[in-house]
Amino acid sequence: MRGRAKPPAAPLPQHAGVDPVRVRLPEDPAGAWRCVRDHLLHRFAGAIGAERVDAMLAGGRFVGADGGAVRGDEPYTVGRYLWFHRDFAPEEPVPFPVGVVHRDAHLVIADKPHFLATTPRGGHITETATARLRRELGLPGLQPAHRLDRLTAGLVLFVVRPGDRGAYQTLFRDRLVRKEYEAVAPYDPGVALPRSVRSRIVKERGVVAAREEAGEANSESRIELLEHRGGLGRYRLLPATGRTHQLRVHMNALGLPLVHDPVYPVVEPETCREDYGRPLQLLARVLEFTDPVTGRPHRFESGLRLSSWPER
Repeated sequence: MRGRAKPPAAPLPQHAGVDPVRVRLPEDPAGAWRCVRDHLLHRFAGAIGAERVDAMLAGGRFVGADGGAVRGDEPYTVGRYLWFHRDFAPEEPVPFPVGVVHRDAHLVIADKPHFLATTPRGGHITETATARLRRELGLPGLQPAHRLDRLTAGLVLFVVRPGDRGAYQTLFRDRLVRKEYEAVAPYDPGVALPRSVRSRIVKERGVVAAREEAGEANSESRIELLEHRGGLGRYRLLPATGRTHQLRVHMNALGLPLVHDPVYPVVEPETCREDYGRPLQLLARVLEFTDPVTGRPHRFESGLRLSSWPER
């Protein structure tokens, strides 16, 4: 079976470092959509209201492949592509910069601060590492090869040229990247370390916390104690797999929940404003791999430090 043709390039530039939304008009076997407006109302009115859809059409916000504004009364054509920019709700600026540890023709290794999402998603669109770096570095094609949780700080690998992204994503998929994390959590002399923790972790969509359940293990982490003082320990965490919240789940299962973790062991109620003075004490400190494009070995280390473990 012949695959669907590659979509044409977006006729709209990025806005605030965020790509336009692409819409492909789907099959309409029931003949429900006489014109473009009918489908756009079906698709978006439930989220933003019919009046807003009509206002966007009237304002020329939907464009076709040639960059021209699309009228709502144009006949419905299956397979046609449209583009538009979303309206961005105001976002509270995360008051920390995104560091750049390394930059070349292929890669940007960013040092992401706590509280900043990696990619535009949900309520975090313009205040993300991807959008910020595209704006600040003038690299509109910049894309992450993997994701780091919003509350976790540290190293994220971004790809400069979209055509290279698959090669770097394959590194992470095939576990060819050595990732080293640092964490601060309670110290318990009764927990024998170092050790490897293996378990089955399940994360359901719409549920904040992941959970462990019986069954074949799908996650593995190496936990090492580096030092301890004042009832806290500084730990090296080496994930062999990449399940959502894996390190936080495994540390909590050992009775060593990370300092300032708002989810484990208890999900804290969401607040309107972030408490920037209480960052999750988890840092992606090291990325080590062989570059799939150049063949060069790389080892990058974060310049950030965990606030609950000040240097003496």
